[in-house]
Amino acid sequence: MHRLHYFFKRLLLIIPTFLGITLVCFTLIQFVPGGPVEQTLMRMRGNGMGGEGGRGARSDAGTISPEQLKAIHERFGFDKPIMARYWKYLWTDRLGLKSLSFKFPNKTVWQLIAERLPVSLIFGVTGFLLSYIVCVPLGITKALRNGTSFDAATSVLVFVGYSIPGFALGMLLKMLLCGTVEGMPDWLPHAGFASDQYALLGFWGKVWDRILHMILPVTCYMVGNFAVLTLLMKNSLLEEVSKDYIRTARAKGCTVSRAIWVHALRNSLIPIATGFGGILTVMFAGSVLIEQVFEIPGIGRLSMEAIVGRDYPVFMGILTLTSILGLLGNILSDFCYVLIDPRIDLSK
Repeated sequence: MHRLHYFFKRLLLIIPTFLGITLVCFTLIQFVPGGPVEQTLMRMRGNGMGGEGGRGARSDAGTISPEQLKAIHERFGFDKPIMARYWKYLWTDRLGLKSLSFKFPNKTVWQLIAERLPVSLIFGVTGFLLSYIVCVPLGITKALRNGTSFDAATSVLVFVGYSIPGFALGMLLKMLLCGTVEGMPDWLPHAGFASDQYALLGFWGKVWDRILHMILPVTCYMVGNFAVLTLLMKNSLLEEVSKDYIRTARAKGCTVSRAIWVHALRNSLIPIATGFGGILTVMFAGSVLIEQVFEIPGIGRLSMEAIVGRDYPVFMGILTLTSILGLLGNILSDFCYVLIDPRIDLSK
């Protein structure tokens, strides 16, 4: 009963937390220089034009009349107070997802996100699952062979991988494996999410084409979490093995393998559970730099384009979905805690 009450309270806390996040961000972006109004004014002055569609008087100096300036503010909605604009984003535009993009005025924010979502979802889920599938068993093996040559060799590999930024590794792998440098093998595609002949391929040909395009980007996605997850799993298991309840179990005749796999392993997974909630945000977890390196049309690249181009509706739409899924992911992590260790008391 206490747990049900706890999760219900956490769900209710999502509302004020979400409102606080979006209100602060929405307010801040209104004061960022170089917004759509400023960009429009610069283009008009650069073209020596005095208005949109001939509205207002034309000036030889390229100046903008007050009527033209008012029309530009009305076009982008900057003629209203901040709270009125925030309410429009929150209610009229359905959390900004139905608002029109400044850069692509014929598309809503949700349409732009939906176009990039499948790509980011595939890369995100694949990278997330492979990180746990590889790192958790590797961490367990390192703990069981602590101090051996295997532990030392894999530690070197783990730290070398951790020290290389994902985007830098991506550029290095492109030079070594994609034929971008003369004399190097051309084994893997260097960019994009599909080949030019993708539509002409059969089912298994399309699957293999996708796999080839995903090998390098997914590898770069995994590098950042690889060392953290592996060492966290190793250290957590070593800590559990050294506790009194394991020694007590061994003293009562429990075998080493049973003490580790039945008793210690489950408790050692508790720190790892902190990242389980990230499964809800993997579709927005694309690295901007990695997507730039491999020219992947994902959510990360879209968010960067929105920030650089001051496309506020798109930025707020991505922020909205990321915030909601991130808050729900935190609750999912707590739920995983309870599943792994029922002794956890959530009533305090």
